Amino acid sequence: MSELVRLEKQDRVGVVTIDRPKALNALDRGVIEELGGVLDRVEGDPSLGALVLTGAGRAFVAGADVAAMRTMTPLDAEVFSLLAHRVFARLEGLPIPTIAAVNGFALGGGCELALACDFIFAAREAKIGQPETKLGLIPGFGGTSRLVRRVGIAWAKQLVLVGDPIDAEEALRIGLVNRVFEAAELMPQTLATARAAAARAPVATRLAKQIMQEGQDADVRTAHALEQRAFGLVFSTEDRVEGTTAFVEKRDAKFQGR
Repeated sequence: MSELVRLEKQDRVGVVTIDRPKALNALDRGVIEELGGVLDRVEGDPSLGALVLTGAGRAFVAGADVAAMRTMTPLDAEVFSLLAHRVFARLEGLPIPTIAAVNGFALGGGCELALACDFIFAAREAKIGQPETKLGLIPGFGGTSRLVRRVGIAWAKQLVLVGDPIDAEEALRIGLVNRVFEAAELMPQTLATARAAAARAPVATRLAKQIMQEGQDADVRTAHALEQRAFGLVFSTEDRVEGTTAFVEKRDAKFQGR
């Protein structure tokens, strides 16, 4: 079992935990590589219908490992950024719904990791932000692109250029997180939502996520065309027959992913 990143299964939900609490789960090369290895296992397990990502201890991920970055050359830094981008893109591209359960600090690389998930739930005491400019750095793991798409250019500029973190309620107000819970309720509520998502038709879920991801960067006509094609495609599935029949018969659908 991984020492830095753990994967556990709860029914059809995978729970990934960044487990480096003494360093507030800071992301160094080893953590990111292990996360990539965990994603290999997630991608290879068709029984998983949703994924939850969280951190051990009092932080989600407090950022990239500043001590490790302090001695990096420009080439080292670019390679480090490329590694994180590659792994985070794999997380973002998973065909199943992904939820970040932000239990504490989600700063810098931690905020960027959460942004690679489909949506974010946060504990009330969570602090979220991109403080890199305070260190003479800029976001390097997707923060300047995913954050803009999540909250809009003005709020993204404030979070990056000022560098001060915001609390969970403010993050909720600007659309950075979807829900805020008391700390004790964060994981139960996140898991309940993940289980609900995992219970939906797998093919329909995969197609819906894919066309939303691709359509956000397309013009509206292209986005509509993607939807039209996927809408037609889903009518070829057995799950569509089961889902519509179950609705008419007033019973729960039993999807097979076909």
